[in-house]
Amino acid sequence: MLRTRTVVMAGLALLVTGTLGYVAMRPEPVAVDLHEIARGPLQVTVNADGKTRIREIYDVSAPITGTAQRAPVRVGDAVTAGETVVAVLEPAAANLLDARSRSQAEAAVREAEAGLAVARSKMRQASETLTLSESEFRRADTLVQRGVVSQTRLEELEQRLHIDRAAMTAAVSALEMAKGTLDRARAALIEPGAPEAGSSCCLTVMAPMSGQVLTVDVLSEQTVLAGTRLISLGDPGDLEIVADLLSTDAVRLQEGDRAIVERWGGDRDLSARVRRIEPAGYTKVSALGIEEQRVDVILDLTSAPEDYAGMGDGFAVFLRIVEWESDDVLSVPLSAVFRQGANWAVFVEAAGLAERRTITLGRRNDHNAEVLEGLTPGERVILHPSDQISNGTLIERRPEEI
Repeated sequence: MLRTRTVVMAGLALLVTGTLGYVAMRPEPVAVDLHEIARGPLQVTVNADGKTRIREIYDVSAPITGTAQRAPVRVGDAVTAGETVVAVLEPAAANLLDARSRSQAEAAVREAEAGLAVARSKMRQASETLTLSESEFRRADTLVQRGVVSQTRLEELEQRLHIDRAAMTAAVSALEMAKGTLDRARAALIEPGAPEAGSSCCLTVMAPMSGQVLTVDVLSEQTVLAGTRLISLGDPGDLEIVADLLSTDAVRLQEGDRAIVERWGGDRDLSARVRRIEPAGYTKVSALGIEEQRVDVILDLTSAPEDYAGMGDGFAVFLRIVEWESDDVLSVPLSAVFRQGANWAVFVEAAGLAERRTITLGRRNDHNAEVLEGLTPGERVILHPSDQISNGTLIERRPEEI
């Protein structure tokens, strides 16, 4: 009886000793974050900052050189096409003449007066010559009928008559030219404020479209040249979005792709659609000083206008343009994926151990990737595997923070 009790006690002692040894020698499990693989929606997007702009902006410019009076409209005012006065201009007045310019202008007047006198003299001379030619032609015509003068003589006089009539027409034209030259020379002597200057104020410019005033370039009264922009008009309800993308991203998109508009200041995201991808790119220097090839992509807002009420021209937005999407995709977080040679791999939790497994990936976005081969729904992968994890490592799930 005593012997049996001794054997049992020795066996228990050996069991306890072995258990303590195993516990002491067993490696501590590595705490990890696990993610369960499942099927669900996946979107691949091209993300970019953009800004809104009014589709059609009308710049109203000065049609003449003159003085633009104080602008009758302000930024934000509503205008109606053909009814609202958006600018008032007074034609430029004559310049004051210095002594030299006045002397030259007075000399030009005297020269023009002399030219007019010469033109009048030549017209009188042409008139007398024409009268003589007409008289000789009538007399010769009578003599030809009596047989006294030959037909040849009559034809010569008729030709001379035509020449003299043409000379008379040229003399009249020369007289009119001389009058015009004199009027132009006298106009150069008109001083500002003189009665001859007259009053031509003012030229009013009407709004070419119905909308709102976007900018007022000339607010106070000032002298402007013809073609100077005075104001800009547009319809704030006719908005589009422009985003400059890297050319490598732009080639992945197509016209008609839908987009999600975020961070524009509203309570909900807006929807948009790609209308045009510009055919030409341009070079832009990034904030890091790197030259990049950029392409402008134009999008139309497809949300109801009341959803983005208050948005105007030049507002900042953030775009997620959908390149590809599916509602039923087996995906894995990119934080669980790592390179194994030329392949992709993950660590899968298998009975408390880490199992390295090679997988094949498809499309991916910034957070998840499509799994084509290597994983099945329900399996759990290790997120952010550290250097402590290898094939066969004992693991345990890290407790969730409360």
